Amino acid sequence: MKVTEAEIVISAVSKKQYPGDMLPEIALAGRSNVGKSSFINKMINRKNLARTSSKPGKTQTLNFYKINQSFYFVDVPGYGYAKVSKKEREKWGKMMEEYFMQRENLKAAVLIVDIRHQPTEDDIMMYDFLKHFDLPVIVVATKLDKISKTKRAAHLQRVIKTLQADAEDIVLPFSAETAEGKEEAWKVLQSFL
Repeated sequence: MKVTEAEIVISAVSKKQYPGDMLPEIALAGRSNVGKSSFINKMINRKNLARTSSKPGKTQTLNFYKINQSFYFVDVPGYGYAKVSKKEREKWGKMMEEYFMQRENLKAAVLIVDIRHQPTEDDIMMYDFLKHFDLPVIVVATKLDKISKTKRAAHLQRVIKTLQADAEDIVLPFSAETAEGKEEAWKVLQSFL
């Protein structure tokens, strides 16, 4: 897909703030600091439309990025970050649950994990949470450039096995550094749009 336009439309905390144009949406979920913003920026060929930060836990709202006036990437708050109060985490949980439960134009969810490490308990919980809402899940195993080519298949298998990914769910290796996996990711995402 050639991205000619991309803009952040709103950072929402509740349903009444969601965009009303009912364009298809793809949600992006993942641990804090796993590279969600880098994934967005690489996919849309922008340096920093989605703000990357060395401080995890920066995304605290549902960020709606409108792409080519035809669909949205929706970046949801990262999880698994210890420096956020329990009360704050509960607030995020409610906000995300409302979104995942009630958004009719949500077409699929992208779960971003770090291919270098075994998915965490939080990753497994998020995967199960998304499956609970009967959403198609695309697992993007990022930071592919950080492991040797000979070890990639084994790392990918570990991700699939740890998440107990359903056969219909797609697991894609990806690198925001080298853009490896970008074409495949677009092909998969476009099938849901």
